[in-house]
Amino acid sequence: MKKIIIALCFFIFCSFQQIKLHGINEKLSDYAFFEGNLADLKPTKGVFQYALNTPLFSDYAEKLRFIKLPDAGKVDYNKTEVFDFPIGTTIVKNFYYSNDFRKPEKGRRIMETRLLVHENEGWKALEYVWNDEQTEAFLEVAGDTKDVVYIDINGKKKKHQYSIPNLNQCKGCHNRNEKMTPIGPSARQLNGNLPNTTDNQLLTWQKNGILTNLPSLEEVPKAAVWNDETSGSLNDRARIWLDINCAHCHRPEGPASTSGLNLSIHNADQTTLGINKVPVAAGRGAGDKTADIVKGHPESSILVFRLESTDPGIMMPEVGRRTTHKESLDLIKEWIQKM
Repeated sequence: MKKIIIALCFFIFCSFQQIKLHGINEKLSDYAFFEGNLADLKPTKGVFQYALNTPLFSDYAEKLRFIKLPDAGKVDYNKTEVFDFPIGTTIVKNFYYSNDFRKPEKGRRIMETRLLVHENEGWKALEYVWNDEQTEAFLEVAGDTKDVVYIDINGKKKKHQYSIPNLNQCKGCHNRNEKMTPIGPSARQLNGNLPNTTDNQLLTWQKNGILTNLPSLEEVPKAAVWNDETSGSLNDRARIWLDINCAHCHRPEGPASTSGLNLSIHNADQTTLGINKVPVAAGRGAGDKTADIVKGHPESSILVFRLESTDPGIMMPEVGRRTTHKESLDLIKEWIQKM
């Protein structure tokens, strides 16, 4: 009976969402973000590509990000938080897997395109799932799960499931003070070059007239690249990885604020960062560990235990992944080991 009730509630939720989304484009191509062959993701005039220095992990999927502002729309510089984009802005994020991560020229498979649309009432999330022919992406409310196969950067064949979130899950992550908001595009994350270019993104936005009040780059914070030792210290790289992957929930304004764990890059308090902090609620999520972070002992730290797990009742983040990000886990373990 419980399963029937859950299924019925989800059906009602999806039906309600379909009613709310009436009038929204059913196909990604209808927005005209891209010209020519849709799968080439070649932006039209006024659509700007951007990248984050350290992005959120999504089961090893690669991402191409774009932003389209309304006509004459501008963004005011903010040193600490995600930029406040004007009404009419659309943030476009495409998730894909290269057939061979060592040789991108062998093609790719685009899984989904997520839109964040800034309307008068606030931000709205929309989900578009690509067809197998890679000719179009269609509006999807309930999410999906697909198998992916690819050759990873080390030449190993990988196969696993990829989860496409439903719209309710999108709201769960993009939640700050009970309002939907973007997660990634902040000054520190955009203070870097687009891949394969020498053009600083913030200067490019300023040159194109869409970013105002930008100080000299020497005054702008710059996020480390989590897997590039030349970009920052071990602490810098571990903290920014936790910030982008965990702090949208684990901060005072986030949906996991009751945990008392604050993994924001701005948090300087050792206790709320998790060091020797006893969890608010024990249970399977804590395993047999007694503190979120135990200095010098990653094997005794709840943080590592939950990042390592793929059990839905234990793992963190709770959505957005089905695999363990082994490389970043090594980084977090080393960070705790050397505290």
